[in-house]
Amino acid sequence: MTRLLSLPDDDDTDAGRRRLLKSMAMLGLAAAVNPIRATRAANPWPSRPVRLVVPGSAGSGPDLFARPIADQLGKVLGQSFVIDNKPGATGIIGNDIVAKAAPDGHTLLFTYAATVVINQTLQPKMPYDGLRDLIPVVQVGGGGNFLAVTPDFPARDLKSFVEHVRSRPDAYDYASWGIGSGGHLTMEALKMQTGIRLRHVPYKTVPQILNDMQGGIVRVAFVDTSSSVPLIRAGKLRALAISGTRRGPATPEVRTMTEQGYPFETNSWYGMFAPAGTSAAIVQRLNAEVNRILASPAMRERFLLLNMAMPPVKTPEQFAQTVRDDVSVWGNVIRTNHITVD
Repeated sequence: MTRLLSLPDDDDTDAGRRRLLKSMAMLGLAAAVNPIRATRAANPWPSRPVRLVVPGSAGSGPDLFARPIADQLGKVLGQSFVIDNKPGATGIIGNDIVAKAAPDGHTLLFTYAATVVINQTLQPKMPYDGLRDLIPVVQVGGGGNFLAVTPDFPARDLKSFVEHVRSRPDAYDYASWGIGSGGHLTMEALKMQTGIRLRHVPYKTVPQILNDMQGGIVRVAFVDTSSSVPLIRAGKLRALAISGTRRGPATPEVRTMTEQGYPFETNSWYGMFAPAGTSAAIVQRLNAEVNRILASPAMRERFLLLNMAMPPVKTPEQFAQTVRDDVSVWGNVIRTNHITVD
């Protein structure tokens, strides 16, 4: 067996000891010179494919952003990022998987705002705590939803809509994609500001809403700012306002609620999260790489195509503050209006 550091022979004790001490010193020097490389070698990340859980179906909003980001992360980090679609239960199923996963950076979450900030108040019996069990890593996009009406509705902007509806309490229904959805709570926030009265009709999906609006079954709705754009451009729907702090890049003519005199400062967003306990080094690396991907021409084109605004770049700490602020805002709307999922 070969000995890398052999003991000195009896006939050359002093020289052997000097060689041994020199060798040991060189090994110590090498470790001291490059401790970062030594640490990475001992704890490589990612060391296997990364599971990226998306609490939505293939082709859904979060899925459309998660896939190109996952593809680029795989190229940069040298391991595949595999999308795992887990729709259902307003995001609770997918979020719970990640909240309970090992915090080693190999299971991550790519989700939308409502699954974290609205569920935190609306779903008191969740099997996890969204603020305690999930670490915000990076925010992706920041936009809003359209308040849309049918072409025959007698309003051309948000002010005339409020005036018309206020003079006809309970005369109109409005649709959203479910109890506790962003569309539902945005209208409830507008009702709190203005005193208007409309009845809520929850649908399962936005495409169902758009279909019924074209058929005249419902005349008012909050809808997403992507799938509704072709109908708006064709004159089959009219967008009166967009919630959030920014106009959609593909529909710059549609003013925000705030610009029209009805303050609303909360954005919808997508975001990446990690299980609590994930190392700060992994979180910071993911944040830097995703923000770099978002700045690429290809991703900017996707944002334009899907009518999603790009907010300022945020650190994990800044994104975490956004999450906390949104939980406070939406929690107040839910509690004030006594909204429940029952």
